[in-house]
Amino acid sequence: MKIIKNLLAIVGLFCISGLFIFAVQKPTENEEVAELKTSNDYNVYAVQLPENLNFAGEKMPISDPDVYERMDRELLVNTYWQSNGLLMFKRAQKYFPIIEPILKKHGIPDDFKYLAVIESGLTNAVSPAGARGVWQIMPATGKENGLEVNDNVDERYHLEKSTEVACKYLLQSKKNLGSWTLAAAAYNAGNAGISRRLREQEVADYYDLLLGEETGRYMFRIVALKEILKHPKVYGFNFESSDLYSNIPTFSVTVDREVKDFAAFAKDYGINYKILKIHNPWLREPHLNNKSGKKYTIEIPEKGYYSKS
Repeated sequence: MKIIKNLLAIVGLFCISGLFIFAVQKPTENEEVAELKTSNDYNVYAVQLPENLNFAGEKMPISDPDVYERMDRELLVNTYWQSNGLLMFKRAQKYFPIIEPILKKHGIPDDFKYLAVIESGLTNAVSPAGARGVWQIMPATGKENGLEVNDNVDERYHLEKSTEVACKYLLQSKKNLGSWTLAAAAYNAGNAGISRRLREQEVADYYDLLLGEETGRYMFRIVALKEILKHPKVYGFNFESSDLYSNIPTFSVTVDREVKDFAAFAKDYGINYKILKIHNPWLREPHLNNKSGKKYTIEIPEKGYYSKS
């Protein structure tokens, strides 16, 4: 009897201190199902890999166990990174209509728009290596392909012009390497880098290459984002069209002179400097040097879309 009293005292002590953990009999299967049905807890599920995954019509060999696991990883990571996923849906609605016709004009498969998604998240990103813009173009690559790149004007931030440059690079990579998959990988690792690894490892396919972490995940990330962005409901993303971002209509103004003060310039068109820069991020300073009289096209938003316009 004394032992029982001592045990009850110990139980009471744990209850009072908030440290007691109740040990209960494991619920039956029916009880577990009933609890799941009535619970509001968040649930995580395995993601089923679709059959016939491909990039630009080139099949991904998911019957290979290594390829399967790597693809499964990227689909899981991006499915459950919900905040980032929703942002990609929102931004895609705004930027894909600009990118898609340029890809089509150059004969580049539409799937390459998803390369831009993983490169920058469809933002004017800045990399530690010096790449800039939605397509993450390096300074030398930009200049070699006709972009103006300096402190005053940096056309790597010009979406249409930088997409044109990306197309040129990808077409050359396809010619050099023979497949769109390898061309996409070369966008990350360079044509020379991919060619060297293919030669050293005596293989001909991206999925047979042993690569570093970033390039090794590259194609799997692209295909994962493609799959999710094409099938939002399948991966649990719910939104209305009104939730997505859209482009503000603009009209073009040609400038062939120096502009000393873009704040004053913007004010002349009923907007402020911030709005001017939103629509022309390639203007890197609050003035335009333009000693040569070069013609620049500046986009001005139509009236009525901003509170003060």
